[in-house]
Parts: sequence; C-alpha cells; structure tokens
Amino acid sequence: MADFDINAIVRDLHTARRQWRQAHRPGGEVRGIEFPSRDALAGIVAQLKGVLFPLRLGPPDLREESEDFHVAHALDTALHALLRQVRIELRYSAALRHLTDTDIEQQALDATRAFGAALPGIRILLDSDVIAAYQGDPAARSVDEVLLCYPGILAMIHHRLAHHLYGLGLPLLARIVAELAHGETGIDIHPGATIGAGFFIDHGTGVVIGETAVIGQRVRLYQAVTLGAKRFPENADGTLQKGLPRHPVVEDDVVIYAGATLLGRITVGKGAVIGGNVWLTHDVPPGAHVAQAASREDCPGLPGEPA
Repeated sequence: MADFDINAIVRDLHTARRQWRQAHRPGGEVRGIEFPSRDALAGIVAQLKGVLFPLRLGPPDLREESEDFHVAHALDTALHALLRQVRIELRYSAALRHLTDTDIEQQALDATRAFGAALPGIRILLDSDVIAAYQGDPAARSVDEVLLCYPGILAMIHHRLAHHLYGLGLPLLARIVAELAHGETGIDIHPGATIGAGFFIDHGTGVVIGETAVIGQRVRLYQAVTLGAKRFPENADGTLQKGLPRHPVVEDDVVIYAGATLLGRITVGKGAVIGGNVWLTHDVPPGAHVAQAASREDCPGLPGEPA
C-alpha cells in the first residue's frame, strides 16, 4: 500500500489558507461557510425551469390538470432555497456596506420577493426568444424542439434569471447562475449584459457577451461571436476601473455571423448585417452590410498598434 505524507500536505495547506486570509481579510478572521453554493443554485435553477415551463422542463409525469399545483410547490421550494443563498451573499458583503443582521434579513426578503414577482415577465421574454429561434432556424421542427434542445435557449433561460439577480444587487449569485450555463453550452454571457426580446443565438459555441453590452430586440448571433472590450482603463494605482461602458451597443434587427469580433463601446445600427470573421472597432450605420474584416485605417487600435 502506498504511503503519502498526509500530515505535511495538510499542514502546508493550512499555512496557505492562513496566509490568504491574513492578506485579504481584516484580522484574517474566518466566519465559516461564506459563499453561495454552486450546487444549491443549480438545483434552484432546475426548479425554476420547471416553474417557467412546467410541461416541458418540469417532472416527466406532470399533467396539465396538476400544473398549477406543481408550479406553486416548486416555486415555494425554490424561493425559500434562493432566500438562503441571498442571505449568504448579503452577509459576505455586509462588512463593506456596514449592514446589520436586521438589514440583511430585510434586504434578502425584499430581493427574493422581487425576483419571484419578476418570473412572469421573464417567462414572456423567454417565449419571445423561443419564437425567434424557431422562426430563425429552418432546421427547427417545433417550438418544443427549440426549448428542449437548443443551447442558445438554455443560455438565455439562465441569462434572464441571472440578469434579474444582477439588477437586484446580487452579482455573485448572478455570476454563478450564468456560469452554470457557460459550462454546459460554451456560451458566455455576463449577467450584466442587457438583452432585448426575441434574441436568438444559433449553434452558440464560443459566443462571448460582455458585462456592459446592450443588445436590442430581434437580434441574431451565430457561433463564436464576441461582443468584447477593446481596452481597460486603469486607476492611478494600476488596478482596472470597474463598471465603465466598454462593450458594444447592438441595435434592433441586427444579424452577426459566425466568428465576428466587435470590440469597444461601438454602436451597430438597426438592421445592420455583420459578416463572418469580421473584426470591428468602429460604429456601423443602420442597415449597413459589413462583409469583410475592417482595415487598420478604418479601425485604429487593432492588435499590433498602440491602444
């Protein structure tokens, strides 16, 4: 039987944890389990999918006559589980915001209630995404196929939920919900991104949408599209400035084909079409068709040039 120096490894791991806590926490204090649970949130999102689409994403034996009963039970279970995760995130940030336990409890209740109340509107937005996918893909045989099979729809279910959590001041919960879909689909949408109704990601693998991107209605993206940032301004101490608008604005009825990369706070006008593998760092007027990669003369700041 092999021998391992378990005691030495445990001792060194203890030292590494202590060094991290001393460097990143006042006094190096430990308050027990401090972070929301990825596994718990995965279960909550699974229940919410069944709440939003009970006869498609709910239990396999569910019948229409018991649909409301299932929704009520699953919703109550999911919201109570979510409330526990919201409390954990708020406690995590409480020291920075000088919150009391009473403040945390009230904010957690308010946020969870607001999230629950938003679910009917989220369902309506997701219906528009499902219809956009069905109408936009000639291979789709039914809306049920789209809902059950399309990675872009799965990513948007997660995004619509995560975006609302983000707007309620719960960025860590939102990011975990978004990353669950990212890991499963290869579609990376930051929960801060604002996306209008009727959004369709076809195929989807490799799509990246940044935090401050703004996408209008009836927009279609194909695989490997990036809506990213071109540069990252720094503070005086060299740290990156957070929250600045740095991702594209894509107006209504735009189509962006596979492999296109759009960087910086540029605007793509209504009805524009961006061809495959195009690289853009400048505005595109409404209705324009961009069919090839932009030149360096058109786009200052391309790789190899000073930003």
